[in-house]
Amino acid sequence: MERSTVQSCLAAPVLPSEPSAWPACPQQTEDAIVIKRSLPYEGLLHEIVEHNGVLYLGGIVPEDAGLDMAGQADDVLRQLKTLLEGAGSDLSCVLQVTIFLTDLADKAALNQVWKRYFAADHLPARAAIGVADLGPGVRLELTAIAARR
Repeated sequence: MERSTVQSCLAAPVLPSEPSAWPACPQQTEDAIVIKRSLPYEGLLHEIVEHNGVLYLGGIVPEDAGLDMAGQADDVLRQLKTLLEGAGSDLSCVLQVTIFLTDLADKAALNQVWKRYFAADHLPARAAIGVADLGPGVRLELTAIAARR
């Protein structure tokens, strides 16, 4: 089996199976990568937190909830790309994405946009979850986990 792009982004070893052998967690504020953007929830969370070379990205929603599904998907994936680049990573290092959709029928439109951002030789693990509401006009929200380059 060939080594994938994702594996080459990982510098840290896999954690031992026994939790007592895991390294101690550092203070979150020391490991947080802060990307300054004007957000309504500023002060409540970090958009990205890094731990042992792994980036955890919080919920990303469209900046313009008035767009159709393809527009919202493009907006959210563009934001993901920008945030990763600001944190010293890129889309080729994305390991897992969770997408929350207010209508699972929107997956077809999402998939068309998705193909423009993720190459066929690097497709991260992905889950789509149907939810009742994400806010006025918002049709999707995305979280991601990525390795740092």
